[in-house]
Order: sequence, then C-alpha cells, then structure tokens
Amino acid sequence: MNVGHFPPPKRRGLIIHGIVILALTGIAVAGFTNLVRTNVGPVFLTSLLIALASFIPIPFFIYRAYSLMQADYHLDRDSLAIKWGLRVEDIPLTDIEFIRSADDLTVPLPLPSLPLPGGLIGIRRHPDLGVVEFLAADAKKLLLVATAKRVFVISPDNPAALTQTFARATEMGSLTPAESKSVYPSFVVTQAWSSNLARYLWLTTLFLNLGLFIWVSLVIPTTPRVALGFQFADSPLETVSSSQLIILPVISLLLSVVGWVAGLYFYRWERERVLAFIVWGSSMLTSLFFLIAVLFIVTTPV
Repeated sequence: MNVGHFPPPKRRGLIIHGIVILALTGIAVAGFTNLVRTNVGPVFLTSLLIALASFIPIPFFIYRAYSLMQADYHLDRDSLAIKWGLRVEDIPLTDIEFIRSADDLTVPLPLPSLPLPGGLIGIRRHPDLGVVEFLAADAKKLLLVATAKRVFVISPDNPAALTQTFARATEMGSLTPAESKSVYPSFVVTQAWSSNLARYLWLTTLFLNLGLFIWVSLVIPTTPRVALGFQFADSPLETVSSSQLIILPVISLLLSVVGWVAGLYFYRWERERVLAFIVWGSSMLTSLFFLIAVLFIVTTPV
C-alpha cells in the first residue's frame, strides 16, 4: 500500500510568487530612493505612497511562498495531515466522510480571493458544501476532503493516487486511534503574547516608532532644512528640506514589521525561541537608534 506524501505542485507557484516579490521590492526601493532626491511636494508624496504601497504586501507574499515550499499532504492508515506554512490540520481517517474531485460538483466551487497559482488559500462558502477552506496550489487538481466540521480543498500533484490510497486505507482500517488537530498561524502570536519578555519588546518597539512619527511630524513644520546624508571631510554641509525626515520613521517601522514576522518564525520551536527574542530585541534597538539619529540631525546646526 502506497501510504506517504502527496505534495502539491510547487514550481509554477514559486516562480510566480518570486516574480511578484522581486517586482514589489524593485518598486519599493525606487520609491524610497526617489524620496531622498525629491523636495517636498506632490512628487515627494507620490513617491512615499508608492514605496509604502509596494513594500507592505512583500511580507505577505514571502509568507505565501514559504507556505507553498513547506506544503504537504501526508496520508497513512490513521490520518490525513495537511501542512501549509504555519497552518496544520491533522484529520483522523474515521472523521473523513469522503474525498472526491471538485469537478464532480454540480455548482462550481468559487475560488478564494487572490487566486494566484501556488496560493489558493482562504475560506469560502458553497451552497451545497457549506464552509470550505482552501489549502491548495493548483485549481485544476482540486480534491474535496469532507468532515463533519467543514470541507477542506487540497491539490495533490497526483489526485488519483491520493484518492485510491485513501480508499485502500479505509478498507484496511486504522492501526491506532488518531486525534484531530488544528493549528492556525494566529496561535503563534497568542502564544508569544503570553510571554512577558515578548510583550515588553513588542510594545517598546511600537511606542518607539509612534514616538518617532510624532516627533518628526512636530519637527518638520518648525525646521525648514536639515542635514541629511553623508559628509566628507572639509566639505560643506549639504542640507535638504526637513520633510524628508519622514523617511526615517517609515524605514524604522518597516524594519520593525519585518523583525516581528521573523521573530514569530523562530518562536514556533522551543529550542529556537532565543533567536526570536534576539530578533525582537534587535528591532527595538534599531528603532531606538533611529530616534537617536533624528536627535542628532535636528540638533546639528545648518
């Protein structure tokens, strides 16, 4: 009996997500670079909005690509385990009512929002099936896994092999009783929040960034020009419009978000949680250094 792994197709989805990540990164870098070279005005505001709008989705697409790389469907005589990034669903075979192709439905199955290849993720409602959760990569290879709670939609690279293996495993019966298990990405956040040290680092980083934004917003109207950039020895101090100070809190906030997500990644494993605290502590220090940098900039005579 061929009991084992039936992973989803990954190559096409990883290529598409990689292209999207590179394109957004290029736009964000160009936008932030243009901020340094532009005086206050419509062009400055447009560059800021473009840079933010392109940078904010990058962690989202990186997580989708990571989830696809880790995605797997494992079937044995006791359970069907679905793994998609931080989302894990372990279903005892006795809880599965049926596994069949989505093409057998009389009412077509609506795809989740943002149905990029390699990332069919989300919850939809079907008039016949009720709540449907997608953990799939390819819309042409969808299988329905029905349980009493909800229906899961998966997409193994070889749907027929998984369906046949499930039928044989059901006929042979379970070796040991399996327990149902559901793990969601939000569980990691809740677990980390219960740590006093994690809460302290998160809140301190948040307040430092908020304070930096408020301070810069107060400095800009009262200080027309500031020295922002590198100065070579014996060279005159070049100044720019103080509105460009907004770059510092923006970069600080974006680095903090990246550090927060990276810390959550390490926090999932007990043996690597020290790395999570190091990353979160580094994010807090980075925000503090940005605050000190603004202090030096606004106190430097121009």
